Amino acid sequence: MRRREGTSGREATASAGRTDPDDAGSASVVSVSVVVVIAVLAAAALAGTQALAERSRVAGAADASALAAADAAAGLVTGGGGPCSLAASLARANTVELSSCDVDELVVTVVVTGSAPVLGVAVRASATAGPPPSAPRRTGPGP
Repeated sequence: MRRREGTSGREATASAGRTDPDDAGSASVVSVSVVVVIAVLAAAALAGTQALAERSRVAGAADASALAAADAAAGLVTGGGGPCSLAASLARANTVELSSCDVDELVVTVVVTGSAPVLGVAVRASATAGPPPSAPRRTGPGP
């Protein structure tokens, strides 16, 4: 580095590191921009996590409702007014609404809707329960 005439070494070094005076404060602007971008990404991640949690909760309620209704259709559970009535009461217990219930012999398919929309969208899930397709068909009460 060349020294300016009439300046000490320290002054020459200090003035050599300076840039245009119009750049003063630009690091603050960049820092604030980075913080804003991180905050927006965190909010989006939080909303996505909430949606996934609600989807899992509603899917679990659909599974439980379908299994209970299939047990009632097979005669393993008595009372409750039938498979769809049992599915509806189990859905209410899981704070979801039973949208539809279809009973085909021992196979039950239910569709439930979550009670709290996520980002304005209703969360729905369906589940089917019953004996496997290869199992022999029987229509009477269980063992």
